[in-house]
Parts: sequence; C-alpha cells; structure tokens
Amino acid sequence: MVVETVKMPTQVKETLQKQKPIPIATASKDGTPNVVFIGSLKIVDDETLLITDNFFYKTAKNLEENPKISVLCYDSETKKSFQIKGSVKVHKGDKVHEELRAQVHAVNPKNPVKAAVVVKIDAIFDSLWGPTAGTKIA
Repeated sequence: MVVETVKMPTQVKETLQKQKPIPIATASKDGTPNVVFIGSLKIVDDETLLITDNFFYKTAKNLEENPKISVLCYDSETKKSFQIKGSVKVHKGDKVHEELRAQVHAVNPKNPVKAAVVVKIDAIFDSLWGPTAGTKIA
C-alpha cells in the first residue's frame, strides 16, 4: 500500500516552528508506545520533516520495526495544536546523514548525530480540545 504524502498548511508549519522541545511518538512492532521530546526538527519542505537522532534508544528500535511516527505541536499564543502522522526513512552513513551531521556539528560538535530521520507526512489532524479535535485537516 502506497500512502500519498500531504502538504503542511502554513498554520501547521508556523506552529511547529514555534515549539521546542517537540514530542514525538513511535510504537514497537507489537504496538508498545513510546513518546520522547526532541530538540532538533527541521521543516525540509511542505511534505517533509528532518529529525536528528542524537540520543534515540527505544525510538530508534521502534522506527526500525515500525517506520511510522507522530509529531505533536502546540502554540499557546494562537491556541492551535496539530498532530502530524508520517512515514519514516532512517539514514545512516549516506549523503543525507553526512549533510545533517555537518549542519549539526557546525552548531554543536558534541552531538553524536547517530542518524537522520526523514519523515514524509501522511496526514495532519487538529489536536486541540473541543468539537474539532481529531478532525483531519490535510
């Protein structure tokens, strides 16, 4: 089954860019959930996110077994919140990984940059409480 990627609306990108750290959720092959905060997420384009794996343990194992991810963002000023669901490709030892390593090390050479996690966005949902909670917006 091929899932088409979707484009992030401007309000989602703006909300995502404001939040640090950002919670991400993964699940193991047997469905055991895992949620962690990450500090390094970049919007590559309207359909793609790039996450730096500096210290993933369970998250890395989950993405190996089940390459799906959920990213949550919230803006306390606009009172907007979105859940982004995506499909992941983990890059290690290739051009994508090496380019990310160079970018990260230019800012903080102490970060290990174990992998580059490329997320293709599959769906986006309104995740703010209220009558529109859970509504698919993209």
